[in-house]
Amino acid sequence: MSTKTGADKRTTRRLPLALPVKVRVKADNELTSETVDVSARGVFFYLESAPDEGSEVEFTLTLPPEITLTEALRIHCSGRVIRIDREPSGRFGIAAAIDKYDLSAEN
Repeated sequence: MSTKTGADKRTTRRLPLALPVKVRVKADNELTSETVDVSARGVFFYLESAPDEGSEVEFTLTLPPEITLTEALRIHCSGRVIRIDREPSGRFGIAAAIDKYDLSAEN
């Protein structure tokens, strides 16, 4: 597991957005969490248990009308876990890269 030391290697701007997110690691059960921040290339959220780094992950988040300035927009993403930070509280911070995404309007 990674620690939060060293130079920040992020190349895209991250937005501090607390959005509900549904997460599925590999073919396991779906978990509910909330994003801490989102960028065009990845997302960061917390889980109670840690998947393995490199694990395939699918997640769905919804951008509300306040952000899209139109209707709510659901984003279904697939990617991989690139970093895991263990918090003192026992939770795990998960950084996931977005490899592919699909957009759809919320109905």
